[in-house]
Amino acid sequence: MTVDRRSVLRSASRLAALSAAGGLAAACGAPSDGRGANGASVAARPQPVHLTESPAPSASPSPSPSPTATPFALPPLAPDTPQEVVTGPHSRPQLALTFHGQGDPAIATALLETAEQRGARLTVLAVGSWLDEQPQIAQRILSGGHELGNHTQNHLDICSMSADQAREEIAQCAQRLERLTGSIGRWFRPSAAQYATRTVKEQAQQVGYAHVLSFDVDPRDYADPGADAVTRRVLKSARAGSVVALHMGHPGTVTALPAILDGLAEQGLHAVTASELCA
Repeated sequence: MTVDRRSVLRSASRLAALSAAGGLAAACGAPSDGRGANGASVAARPQPVHLTESPAPSASPSPSPSPTATPFALPPLAPDTPQEVVTGPHSRPQLALTFHGQGDPAIATALLETAEQRGARLTVLAVGSWLDEQPQIAQRILSGGHELGNHTQNHLDICSMSADQAREEIAQCAQRLERLTGSIGRWFRPSAAQYATRTVKEQAQQVGYAHVLSFDVDPRDYADPGADAVTRRVLKSARAGSVVALHMGHPGTVTALPAILDGLAEQGLHAVTASELCA
């Protein structure tokens, strides 16, 4: 099915104007210090401005609807799936487009619709405070055949927290996911970091997440470099098995998605959920 590019561009343009007026929530996700899957240190990198300002903890969750549908049955993961997944198998023509879940729900909906029109399935790692504000978005993600996971409650620098603080950040988001969908989801992604520290991995396991989802491709769309730049960066770096980190709260990402999916198709690659990638 073809995409009405004019509709997507008009929506993105309108939302960009709202963003300039302060109407869109900030999204983040740049890597910070941590430990890689092989235990090697990751070099410190300058944090974008939106990661250096800690958002205020969310207020008590507002009443939310009971789950009206259950998540799609997840395929079993391959036995050799590591605790921290950075890439999937390179032997199949698949990759995972994963999204930081936060920001204006109209942008999120436009992005989901664009993916669905091209038969792509995404993985959304939701911020719990976003689910408090937009509880309906959880079922919208699942109803489109996408996967939903945990990206902490307040999107703070989790790798700098104590064990108790980290566990609470993970658990609060898990509680929202379970209340809204009946499941905490399979994947946890640390906030403000590419890789999880040993402490964060241990706390995630205590909450119920056997696997942490990292990524190997970061087009830095959170910096709003423009749709062309986002598209170019993804297509230059993505390979079979890649896990690409993108963000829902940015109109430029919506505008870039059709060209990204078209370019991937030309390379013989198809976007599947993280669970499908690692099955």
